Amino acid sequence: MEPAGTLERGLAVLRALTAEPARRTRATDLVHATGLARATVDRVLATYARLDYVRFDGRDLRPAPRLMELGEAYLTGGGLRDPLAPLAERLAEELDESVSLAVLDGDGVRFIAQFTRRRTMSVRFRVGDLLPARRCAAGLVLLDPAAPWAEDDQLVEPGLIAVAVPVRGRDGAPVCAVSVVSHTSRHTASGLREHAMPRLLKTVAEMEAALAAAPAFPAAPPASPAAAPDSPVAVPVSQDRPVGAAAPEILQSLARGLAVLVALGATPGGSTLAAVARATGLPRATARRSLLTLERLGYASADGPRFVLLPRVLELGYAHLSERSFAEVVQPHLADLVARLGHSASVAVLSGDDVLYVARVPTVSIMTVDIRVGTRFPAYATSMGRVLLADRPAEGWAALALKPLTRRTITSPAAFAAAVRRAGEDGYALVDQELEEGVRSIAVPVRGRDGRVAAAVNVATHASRATPDDLLRDVLPALRESAARMEADLRHLPATP
Repeated sequence: MEPAGTLERGLAVLRALTAEPARRTRATDLVHATGLARATVDRVLATYARLDYVRFDGRDLRPAPRLMELGEAYLTGGGLRDPLAPLAERLAEELDESVSLAVLDGDGVRFIAQFTRRRTMSVRFRVGDLLPARRCAAGLVLLDPAAPWAEDDQLVEPGLIAVAVPVRGRDGAPVCAVSVVSHTSRHTASGLREHAMPRLLKTVAEMEAALAAAPAFPAAPPASPAAAPDSPVAVPVSQDRPVGAAAPEILQSLARGLAVLVALGATPGGSTLAAVARATGLPRATARRSLLTLERLGYASADGPRFVLLPRVLELGYAHLSERSFAEVVQPHLADLVARLGHSASVAVLSGDDVLYVARVPTVSIMTVDIRVGTRFPAYATSMGRVLLADRPAEGWAALALKPLTRRTITSPAAFAAAVRRAGEDGYALVDQELEEGVRSIAVPVRGRDGRVAAAVNVATHASRATPDDLLRDVLPALRESAARMEADLRHLPATP
């Protein structure tokens, strides 16, 4: 397969895989959906598995969080989301209504930012979703460059109403639309316009000022010093494999084409061919073939000497992956950990003075630690609580009321402070029967995108099944490995708790 053809085939497989993300998909389904040979599909999937874009669950395929880096490349390189999203979020809070940012994508509009209000009757749009342009306020206002605003009175769905105003760039042309979306149970269409328009117009003026203040074409980042002109693109290796499969052979031309796509989003305003070649370490001819393929498929366009990504990139699984909850991301890693160790495992976050269980995989045995998602325990007496508290200022946990829950519970403020500090220094906490007689647990932190501790993962077992030394020797290394995999996935989520 020639390089450009490989990239085109690879993207066809990815579109088919992400078209119905809720449905279980196998390689044979992709063969039928794309019309490609089974051998071609298998090699494409092997490449995606090595890139950690796709994971195998037996014979089933599931998109992995890292696939979101393709959509993130567009959202970053487009230069709209990052300066405008904070203003849109503030508007949602001021109006107590859902607010969206959307751009034209062919005969539709695609959402690039979404701030919804949680209600019984709530608006459910996702970043990356596509709506018909002529059936929503954002599309109507973008289709008519002279329109000062547009209104959607239940065009898309009964009960849904919206008002939208264009955000104009330096040349006065609309670059996106900001919409305020509500429901007829709260407003009429005209009532929503009266309620929202003053703050909406003020926010749009601030958005246009933010875009005017941004540099037109930021300097492209330099290539890595280690990158050589003819060096292959580095390909990270996923730990997931089809059951019984050998190490897959990857399609370097597909990996290189996707590296070019990601490189285009490195800076707002896109990149030149020379900058893409430097950033990826590819020969200019190889980078150019990939760029031309992306352009022909509608994922990029030439803007003078620069190439920019187009909103269609978001169709590659971004909407589905971006709505995955924290618990949905960590749950598969918990299941793998339990399968390896044979002990129950959980993930919890700090909620006030308690730990709140948000994900759990129990073992199946006659005697088990019976805890469910939603359970709360006092943070001071749990291993997860101590690693979570260790990332907080001392004054936040120094005033905790330390009540004896068992004869082993630490109740001395000095001893408790030492235990929390030790958990921070060691990177783990082991609690031996302080919460309940017979229960031992060991926990490590899970860090979010900002490097702060967002959650903790632990393994808990009955004291008769494992000594403290057993937990340190046999469990701690696997626990740290699972936490690292969770962190790698969470880096691609829009936010962590």
